[in-house]
Amino acid sequence: MNYPPKVPPDSGVLQLAAVCYGTQALGPGLRAAVWVQGCPFRCPGCIAPQWLSFDHPARRVKPEVLAEELLADPQIGGLTFSGGEPFMQARGLARLAKLARQKRDLNIICFTGYQLEQLIRKPPESSVFDLLDEIDVLIDGPYIAERNDGRGLRGSDNQRIIYLTSRLAGYDFHALPRRVELQVLNGQMMVVGIPPVDVLQVLDATLPQGVHLQAGLFFKRLVVNDERA
Repeated sequence: MNYPPKVPPDSGVLQLAAVCYGTQALGPGLRAAVWVQGCPFRCPGCIAPQWLSFDHPARRVKPEVLAEELLADPQIGGLTFSGGEPFMQARGLARLAKLARQKRDLNIICFTGYQLEQLIRKPPESSVFDLLDEIDVLIDGPYIAERNDGRGLRGSDNQRIIYLTSRLAGYDFHALPRRVELQVLNGQMMVVGIPPVDVLQVLDATLPQGVHLQAGLFFKRLVVNDERA
């Protein structure tokens, strides 16, 4: 794949770290997930440090093209945005969400290292409010490793699950067991989901020497559930 030079985030052209075209680990039902490249935060213990740099090679794609890809499976009922930092590419993601919803009734979940109040008070990108308008559930705040309690669809218990609409009001994001999927594409193993505490270390220890886990993609699926109370 050809990787063009970095595109300004406000251009509306998305710079992607990874895409998953089918997962049940990042919200209710079968959904597609998009991870953008680049993040201003440097949270110790970040699951995807390779996705922090804005200058790292990334796939460059227009929202119109990506919307068609994400909805190719007619069973997809939702989208999850993560990264990287989604609100650094708010214009492209807002456009993507609008286009996808013109084709299908979808719910949208978005993770961010910002707190909602920060996004409102000092938007990092000109289309932050456009993206907020498309989101049903916002999971906000930086990841703090010492506060990772192994529960819910968030990395640590300082992160808030904010219902911006009532669309997913019946889904308990706080108490559900964590679920991760190992998905392999072109020989590269990726982790999709919020890993239970110590799961990455256990999986790394069981893999053949020289094979390491990264966060992200799709193909063969091995599901790991954490059913601890």
